[in-house]
Amino acid sequence: MKILLLGGSGFVGTRLTEILLAEHQVTIGDIAESQKYPQLWKKCDVCSDEDLRSVMPGHDCIVNLAAAHRDDVRPLSLYTTTNVEGAEHVCKIASELNIHHIVFTSSVAVYGFPKWEYDEEAPKHPFNEYGRTKLLAEAVYEKWQQLSPDNKLHVVRPTVIFGERNRGNVYNLFKQLSSGRFLMVGNGKNKKSMAYVGNIVAFLKWNIEENQAACSVYNYIDKPDYDMHDLVAGFEKALGKKFPPVSLPYWIGLCGGYCFDILAFITRRNFPISAIRVKKFCAQTVFSSAKMQNSGFVPPYSMEEALKNTIEFEFIKK
Repeated sequence: MKILLLGGSGFVGTRLTEILLAEHQVTIGDIAESQKYPQLWKKCDVCSDEDLRSVMPGHDCIVNLAAAHRDDVRPLSLYTTTNVEGAEHVCKIASELNIHHIVFTSSVAVYGFPKWEYDEEAPKHPFNEYGRTKLLAEAVYEKWQQLSPDNKLHVVRPTVIFGERNRGNVYNLFKQLSSGRFLMVGNGKNKKSMAYVGNIVAFLKWNIEENQAACSVYNYIDKPDYDMHDLVAGFEKALGKKFPPVSLPYWIGLCGGYCFDILAFITRRNFPISAIRVKKFCAQTVFSSAKMQNSGFVPPYSMEEALKNTIEFEFIKK
């Protein structure tokens, strides 16, 4: 099968390329050159019809990983440009070229802050532009799928992804712990659904190769869910260290986040602390993976193995 990974130069795309290459022909279409697979890379902006027409012909399946996703993307219109208009461009060119299979990585951000263990049918109340535009992009792809009985669409909504070489929230938490600068905000009892990169790429591969549904939507979460104290304890155990249990009340942390927001506005600089990041850190974000668990897909790694692999690679073996 000939597979095009849009946004494939990033963390998830690189790991997905790694497991697909043994059986498929892979092309990486991205604005940034792939550091690991430069020979497979072609420059491509998902918002450019010209770029898409140059890289999409001849492929059997398009996997769209491209997204504006950071909390501090400015101007805010870039979320719409990349996530929504990018989807419109991909669907338009796929129809032109008679490409009938698309896998789209959305996000659990479409739900907002969950009030219970949200499944795929839960209410959608995104709290930021990222979640809002991912939800709009899903609608674009669903409209494309309905244009032809031959079209297959698989939407995957991962929770926060972690793993070796990732520099996201889980890595930042462990890095702060390792440096001794970690400060718990809130009571630490809030649970976080997470996804290991080795499992999420295996699930994307399953959707490419084995999912025969005309249209499907899956949350992707690795169970069990850990609370913040569990994550800290796991890191301490892996490193054989004990960190002082210092914590800050939520309201103080949130006030500090707002202060950094004001400072960022005045100085036009981005800071690692913001009100939305404090809210996300302290929120209980737990989602259901029951549908995925009943799909027939079996994750290759347990959460214990995933955390052990990540901590050893980043902080022990380095």
